[in-house]
Amino acid sequence: MIAGSMVALVTPMDAQGGLDWDSLSKLVDFHLQEGTNAIVAVGTTGESATLDVDEHIEVIRRVVDQVNGRIPVIAGTGANCTREAIELTEHAMSVGADACLLVTPYYNKPTQEGLYQHFRHIAESVAIPQILYNVPGRTNCDMLPETVERLSKVPNIIGIKEATGNLQRGQEVLDRVSKDFLVYSGDDATAVELMLMGGKGNISVTANVVPRAMSELCAAAMRGEAALGRAINERLMPLHKALFVESNPIPVKWALHEMGLIPGGIRLPLTWLSAGSQEPVRQALRQCGLLA
Repeated sequence: MIAGSMVALVTPMDAQGGLDWDSLSKLVDFHLQEGTNAIVAVGTTGESATLDVDEHIEVIRRVVDQVNGRIPVIAGTGANCTREAIELTEHAMSVGADACLLVTPYYNKPTQEGLYQHFRHIAESVAIPQILYNVPGRTNCDMLPETVERLSKVPNIIGIKEATGNLQRGQEVLDRVSKDFLVYSGDDATAVELMLMGGKGNISVTANVVPRAMSELCAAAMRGEAALGRAINERLMPLHKALFVESNPIPVKWALHEMGLIPGGIRLPLTWLSAGSQEPVRQALRQCGLLA
């Protein structure tokens, strides 16, 4: 079972937007050393929307090779074109990813039946475990709990990243699916509560900068140790909030740069963190002991 703290890994880039393979390798080592339970390569935080297919697959391949089976690697392979999602998922399977994360199609606004057919077709086309990803705040497409319930019956659809941050929605999904279907949080601020309700982990932005603390938070929550999990979460709350002062992954890439872990690169149409937003992120890093 893939569970616990799963980092939505950034994709390091140089100042011109070129991929920085050395920094990617160092980040993978960092997460292996700090107790991250799984790595999501080329998800939203990994700037999947601006990587071409060759880059996309090469990032996944390098992460898989370096991890070498020590923890699961989940490949972001979603698209708003079903054929493209199948192609990316096939490539991810071919380079050895353990599972794929597939975001709901963005921009073209499919119906609930369209979502069902989209994800079922991908699952039936590629024999790799697949995780649904619902994040309507970014996609303008909301996959409803009844659609999740239908898709949970497709054999190789194993779970969902529920990133609405709505705990009532999370509970409804948990109530509708079997105990074997993995419900993950995709919202750092509320993740501890979803895990206390029965969720099996958190696909996290915050884990990029505090992997050890997020791993401890997830472990406590999944053991049912509510007081400990909530205490860790309260300590990290300034960071959860600061990492979304501008669109993700703008703040988290700036934070990692400040920590000396990656160079200062991001791809248009995303821009480097604005001067006015830097101090709140810096303050949150200081509060969590990450900067002097």
